[in-house]
Amino acid sequence: MGYKNNKKIYDVSEVLEVFGKYQIIQYSLICVSTVFICMIDINYIFVAGNLKYRCRIPECEDVNSTAEFPTWWPITTRDACTRPVLKEGIFDACSNNSFIDKVEECTEWIYESNDTVVAELNLACQPWKINLIGTIHSIGMLISMAVCGWMCDRFGRKPTLVVGLVGSCMGQFKTLATTWPVYVTVEFLEASMSGGTYTTAMVLMLEICGQSKRILSGVLFSYFIYSGELLFASIAMFVPYWKNIVRIIYTPCIFFFCYIFLIHESPRWQIVKGKTEEAKKNMLLIAKTNKVNLNTEEFKNIDGASLKDKFNIKEHEVKESIVNVITSKEIWKRLLVAAVCRYTASFVYYGLMVNSVFLPGDKYVNFLLSTVMSFPGELICLYLMNKIGRKLPLMVGFIMSGVFCIASGYVSDSYTWGKIILFLFGKMIISACFTGAITYTMELFPTSARGSLLAMSSFTSRVGGMLAPLTPMLNSYSEAVPSICFGASALLSGVLLTLTPETKDLPLMDTVQQVEDSVKKKKELI
Repeated sequence: MGYKNNKKIYDVSEVLEVFGKYQIIQYSLICVSTVFICMIDINYIFVAGNLKYRCRIPECEDVNSTAEFPTWWPITTRDACTRPVLKEGIFDACSNNSFIDKVEECTEWIYESNDTVVAELNLACQPWKINLIGTIHSIGMLISMAVCGWMCDRFGRKPTLVVGLVGSCMGQFKTLATTWPVYVTVEFLEASMSGGTYTTAMVLMLEICGQSKRILSGVLFSYFIYSGELLFASIAMFVPYWKNIVRIIYTPCIFFFCYIFLIHESPRWQIVKGKTEEAKKNMLLIAKTNKVNLNTEEFKNIDGASLKDKFNIKEHEVKESIVNVITSKEIWKRLLVAAVCRYTASFVYYGLMVNSVFLPGDKYVNFLLSTVMSFPGELICLYLMNKIGRKLPLMVGFIMSGVFCIASGYVSDSYTWGKIILFLFGKMIISACFTGAITYTMELFPTSARGSLLAMSSFTSRVGGMLAPLTPMLNSYSEAVPSICFGASALLSGVLLTLTPETKDLPLMDTVQQVEDSVKKKKELI
């Protein structure tokens, strides 16, 4: 870096360190799309939410019948899945004495409302089908993340992001489904398209900002995810009918086709892949947009090798194969820690979100409170990870979240606010860990394989997200069981983080060899 006519002249390697108008525009575009992808990701919580229902007995019902058990229902049974048998000759004016001491399988139900898929597809007394909708969605996202990770490294960040965003609008076809198999098939296909956009968007945001703004990029990304959750809960409150909700959250995705012209590729990826001319054009655009002064003539004449050298990327190291990755013990160790931490963050985060509707009180209010608590969690993440580092705050955060989760599980429902407060504190801290884990794991991996390795850790993240919707079924054994599962997973992650290094204030590694060299250098200094 030098000066010319009292204006600072930046070196090529410093272009991406300046956070300016270019990054603001790109971040805004990415984050707006994230709001809709987030709503798609959690749509099943209310769209396929469970309802109160009971068996319908046509001989006794009237126009005002509700899902609550009526006064004439026999006191010997309150089973919503079976119907008490009427005595012969009873056709109206039913009472407790109108039934014999026998029940039979129910074939018709009265629902609390017709606002969800449960009533539309008549899924009463089939809770496994209701819970499986969220799990199948997570399986689709899991596959998407694995495929998109490869596409992200092979074809680029931009095309992978655009394909995922536009493809997610196929979720509209759920409104045409008339059977459960058709509905979950569309749910799976839609998730298979949209799931990988999280990974791609985060990688792109990380690679176009400087070292000092990495945590900020993660926090901004997370804030828009939480904004999507808040927006979705608000829509669900005021537009309860599930088909209208689906139309509102999926239709705008078709307009993301214009991102072909608005989103730009990651220059760092282009350099690593040898796309020198494309990288130079992109970096000139960044410099011009951010009003960064470069030695234009020198920059235009720079060749691929010199450009890689500016970013500390050696020519022979760029040609690393999958063998270089899988034979590195350090990469495997980092991948293990990243996978467990990402699994825990997703499992606990989405598990608490799903279970928030089962807390005492209004389910919409509890869901909103659960989401709102994520915002201060991000501020904590931003402050501590910039002030102290990545590793220690994550370790303490996972352990504290685990303690709060276990404690909330053992508090009786009669202590309503005590249970809710412990629950919300656990949610706040795991929100901070969620964002911190994403940023930290991306910093652990080299650019040459960041997309693929991040996809592998994201794979376990979706496994956690896949299991989270099933945890309410554990309440039949004990209400404390889900909380114990969340807490144990969080405590394990906190312990495993002792195996990986601190990455604060360190440059992004571009190759596996750089990672290995950094470990050797650290050992020599000890």
